[in-house]
Amino acid sequence: MKTLLIAMITLAFTGIYDFKLTSLDGKPFDLAAYKGKKILIVNTASACGFTPQYADLESLYEKYKDRLVVIGFPANNFMNQEKGTNAEIAAFCKKNYGVSFPMSEKISVKGDDIHPLFKYLTEEAEKIGMKDPIKWNFTKFLVDENGKLLAVFPSKVKPTDEAITKYLN
Repeated sequence: MKTLLIAMITLAFTGIYDFKLTSLDGKPFDLAAYKGKKILIVNTASACGFTPQYADLESLYEKYKDRLVVIGFPANNFMNQEKGTNAEIAAFCKKNYGVSFPMSEKISVKGDDIHPLFKYLTEEAEKIGMKDPIKWNFTKFLVDENGKLLAVFPSKVKPTDEAITKYLN
């Protein structure tokens, strides 16, 4: 039943800018606000070997904020590495990494309860030849200024790697 409901919700979306989300502090935000900028969407976790990438995500966001928005999506899909509440995640990110980029409330990025945005991104990734793109925390989806998925980067690719920054220069 849950899968059917998610599938029906996903069908209602026609593009990235249709998604309305909730931030870590409970406020609504919508991806349409970022039309005209590239968007780097990242599934994050606070207790992962890749968690230090928060610092690079913040650095990337600060350096390119005139043409890029980074959005973190905390998820507990991999080995229970994001156990915290939304408030705990927000405090952790601010205190340890100075995160100022937008962060969504905690969601699911894989499985039967996958958030519709990540279902959409997974389907778009398959269209560009990436089957099952989300293997772990800190997978990065880069969307262009018009809402088209440009590339997907696995966890091991750091946010400041040339594989990503070449799209921003």
